[in-house]
Amino acid sequence: MDPLAWPLTLTGHGLVLREWDDADLEVMADLLDHPEIHENTPIPSPFDPADYLAMIRRTRAEDNRLHLAITTDGKAALGLAFLAPSRAEAGYVVGPAHRGQGLAVRTTRVLTEFGHDVLGLNELRLRINTTNEPSKGVARSAGYQLAPGEPERLERDGEVVFLEIWTHQAD
Repeated sequence: MDPLAWPLTLTGHGLVLREWDDADLEVMADLLDHPEIHENTPIPSPFDPADYLAMIRRTRAEDNRLHLAITTDGKAALGLAFLAPSRAEAGYVVGPAHRGQGLAVRTTRVLTEFGHDVLGLNELRLRINTTNEPSKGVARSAGYQLAPGEPERLERDGEVVFLEIWTHQAD
């Protein structure tokens, strides 16, 4: 059985991570179309939910890259969970209205457990903007360690950002 078979649902830590669907288009903009999200993630601005959903479906089909809706009930999306098994990279975005509920830490734990226990990845990485203190706190709380070395330089939309790599090793 393929652990990445569509539709994928991951559960744990009081969350249900599920595939996005057309019914989510309206809420996607509310969750993901914010300047600080664009500053700290590769989510485009201006944000077009239909284009973003098409990208999610394309990368899912091409590379098994997961972009899952973060929910507590399997229905209402509160944010986005990201896992790229081929790059052993995870991430998350919690909509501004839903922050302060531990969703990011719990999402990171669900993705980390799935990556290690089901997919057999020895190491998972988070790439965090050096100025994003809340995400560094999430990484620490989820058991990630700052990797040695200089931050990665990334130029996007004429702006330069530096990304720290945080890692989690399988037990």
